[in-house]
Amino acid sequence: MAAIATVLVASACSSSSSSSGGGDSKGFALSKDGKGKKITVWLMEDAQKGWPDVVEAAKKEFTAQTGAEVDIQWQTWTNYTTKLDTALAASGGPDALELGNTQVAKYIEAGSFADLTGVKSQFDNSDKWLDSLAASGQSPDGSKTYAVPYYAGARVLIYRKDLFEAAGVAQAPTTLAELKDALTKVKAANANVPNFSALYMPGQNWYSAVSFGAGQFGVKGVIAKKDGEKWTGNLTDPKFVEGVKTWNDLQKEYSVGGTTTDEATQDALMAKGNIAAIIGNGWEVTSVADPKTGDPALKDKLATIALPGAAAGAPTPAFLGGSDLAVPAKAANAGLGATFLQIYTNTAQQTALAKFAIPNAKNLVAAYKAADPTNKAAGDAAEGATWFIPNSPLWSGADETALKTAFGAIASGGDAAAELKKAQETIVKDLNG
Repeated sequence: MAAIATVLVASACSSSSSSSGGGDSKGFALSKDGKGKKITVWLMEDAQKGWPDVVEAAKKEFTAQTGAEVDIQWQTWTNYTTKLDTALAASGGPDALELGNTQVAKYIEAGSFADLTGVKSQFDNSDKWLDSLAASGQSPDGSKTYAVPYYAGARVLIYRKDLFEAAGVAQAPTTLAELKDALTKVKAANANVPNFSALYMPGQNWYSAVSFGAGQFGVKGVIAKKDGEKWTGNLTDPKFVEGVKTWNDLQKEYSVGGTTTDEATQDALMAKGNIAAIIGNGWEVTSVADPKTGDPALKDKLATIALPGAAAGAPTPAFLGGSDLAVPAKAANAGLGATFLQIYTNTAQQTALAKFAIPNAKNLVAAYKAADPTNKAAGDAAEGATWFIPNSPLWSGADETALKTAFGAIASGGDAAAELKKAQETIVKDLNG
């Protein structure tokens, strides 16, 4: 999965032009007039290592349709935004590129990407794109599209099968009520284990807390939404507060994770043996069982499911990390660049990619789950409702800190509505510049 799933982009740009983007969508068109031309595409080395055959298939189809060749230039995440800043500020950069979904807002704000709104319908499955990835490529109000979803990674519930079974929980829970019942049994069965957490959920794990809030409130405009030229907050919406109270009840009843820490060390802590479940990215299973930093003896004892929601088949909304694809506004061959992205993200290529990562549309996730039984949990989470941070370059680490502080205070016994109001005031002030 993309290494930048939790990276938050900060920028001092004004938010006043965030819906203008990179040009007039009505004047933008895909192009197949590429005879004698070569386009440049920047892709992360994740594809080079994971699904090079998918890239090659897209290149061949693109050349067959347009007559143009493709020069794939492989990139790394290290210092990538610095390289992007330089390339996008001048002509001569790539004709299409990949970037992390939390990096996109900065470039939409700056008008760095072509406005793809008018051609969006020409991309396969664009009406079924994953919620979070689709939102990350849009203007803050969701009316325009500047980046195309590529692939994703999702947070899931990672749990100890052996501890659940020993406590009499034979089947994985499918609802929050069943999860609470299971955790109660696991907690009772391990009452003599020092510092035992049936569900380790430290107070400052804001991703998990917001997910529960979104479970009641919904996934559009989570945290804040753009209303005309101004951002307004939704953290104090009664439904969001109610969802956060559900999170806090679980935290108080089943976790000894503390109120002043986040999830950064949870994999290593789970490996010590006194944690039955955590909420984390799917790849954290490997981290918990890592021979160097975890406990390899847990490898076959770990399982994953989408974090249950109020009803079976409707998981608690997850935050998706991942990658998007865009066309620079100053690209020499913008129309051809967009055509390559259209081909690279079509149903055939995304179905092939699904053997390695969560594809970009809900109707294709079944192929990901079919590729490996261990993919089911993340696939279920991605198929469900998912949420995204406010899509603004003014979202910063300070806003993340405000959320951590609020949820830590709530976990310590503070009033949920009052603490969320404090965080909301900070966040809305930041987003409005």
